[in-house]
Amino acid sequence: MADREMLVTTTENIPGRKYEIIGEVFGLTTQSKNFVKNFGAGLKSVVGGEIHSYTKMLEDSRNQALERLRQAAEDKGADAIVMMRFDSSSISGDMQSVVAYGTAVRFIADNE
Repeated sequence: MADREMLVTTTENIPGRKYEIIGEVFGLTTQSKNFVKNFGAGLKSVVGGEIHSYTKMLEDSRNQALERLRQAAEDKGADAIVMMRFDSSSISGDMQSVVAYGTAVRFIADNE
């Protein structure tokens, strides 16, 4: 699988492919907010607008969770992941947790 990137889809079916279900897989990361950026974000909340440092942190977290999801599926011998979803939550106000989850599948030949 290292030669190509694993297919990850939010759909249940992959058109033209038959597969067997291996099981659920997860990729999780938790990030802490930077104190200096947190202070700047507090000031930004007074005047309004996007808090770019938090947006970047969440984007990086999603990418890391997705990479860990792919690795978990690869470790189980999967060819793809279907029904992928993201979920996120705050922990104690200064940490953000992001999880990517889905179902790992292995492709099967039409004659099986």
